[in-house]
Amino acid sequence: MSKLAKKPIVIKDGVSVSLEDSGAKITGPKGTLYFTIPTDIAVKVVDGRLGVSAKKDNDDKTKAMLGLTRSMLANMAVGVSTGFSKQLELSGVGYRAQVVGPDLILSVGFSHTVKITAPSGITFLVSDNVITISGIDKGLVGDTAAKIRGVRPPEPYKGKGIRYVGEKIRRKAGKAAKALGTK
Repeated sequence: MSKLAKKPIVIKDGVSVSLEDSGAKITGPKGTLYFTIPTDIAVKVVDGRLGVSAKKDNDDKTKAMLGLTRSMLANMAVGVSTGFSKQLELSGVGYRAQVVGPDLILSVGFSHTVKITAPSGITFLVSDNVITISGIDKGLVGDTAAKIRGVRPPEPYKGKGIRYVGEKIRRKAGKAAKALGTK
């Protein structure tokens, strides 16, 4: 069993967990999430803590699923209580973003604007060329942020594009030999 799977998940106040025949439903102040538990994994609620264990020992497939199941349940517990967010930064002359209803409209140097519709459970917020993606599902927040970044990834010569806040872009020198006039 993995070291991570041995750690119990602490359930905060205001968060309730109900175990059904094939899954776990976690409800909190921000919403409700459901996760289908693999067949060889057992999940138990004891004293406000959620424990994950294997039904069979020495099964490689089960060992691989233990850590995943525990991580998914822990992320769900955090998501329904506090939520998740990712921030993207626009860098480039004339690059703009605006929110119109549930849609994000990007103007990033193309001849047209790019419209991205928010999946259910995701909200967009734009301020000072920083796009904030918020929601309760960690995977959905990350996928949406990656989709937005994929519209115009940062390029290595001038650094223009959409990047995560705090992301370092390795810059290239360009064609220095041609600029100096040598062959």
